[in-house]
Amino acid sequence: MRIGIDIDGVITDLNTFYLDYCSKYSMEQNRGELINPNAYITLEMYDWGQKIDDEFWNKYMSIYTTECTPRRFASEITKRLSEDGHEIYIITARSYTTENTQRGINMRKTVIQWLKKHNIVYDKIIFSSYNKIENCRKNKIDIMIEDSQKNINQLSEEFTTICFDTRYNQNVSGKNIIRCYSWYDIYNKIKNIQKMA
Repeated sequence: MRIGIDIDGVITDLNTFYLDYCSKYSMEQNRGELINPNAYITLEMYDWGQKIDDEFWNKYMSIYTTECTPRRFASEITKRLSEDGHEIYIITARSYTTENTQRGINMRKTVIQWLKKHNIVYDKIIFSSYNKIENCRKNKIDIMIEDSQKNINQLSEEFTTICFDTRYNQNVSGKNIIRCYSWYDIYNKIKNIQKMA
């Protein structure tokens, strides 16, 4: 099977990064209170505007993109899936990666270096717009592993979609959606899907 895997929130624990670093920034800079720990984006988590959100990301984007570690067993399971004969497609809508600018080039390099550093096995990487459905169609993805509620709802209309459980996607459910809680849970559910195919 061809398995699509998102990076932010699936390979990484995006929500924990948000809660840790936003609360640190907010306290140190006196930038407001946490108003919604279940929000998908930092701008909606804190009572700060776009300018402060931009300041936050200017300060912490490089820490997130270079120092953040993968979720436990992400490397091990991508390797096992590959050894089982699956094709692994990293499909990410990481900020700036689709830009034809120096910033876009740098971010694409950073992503590739980070995946290599952490031994995340994949056959192809796709830098996608936020709406990933066209890339999944074009690459004939069988299963997509995703955390974004909006993406899960769109993708599940056409593809089996594994929802990596997070605070911000608790309202997601429906046809073609399988909720998973860890990388080993993902592996077991993919094995079950394969048996039923």
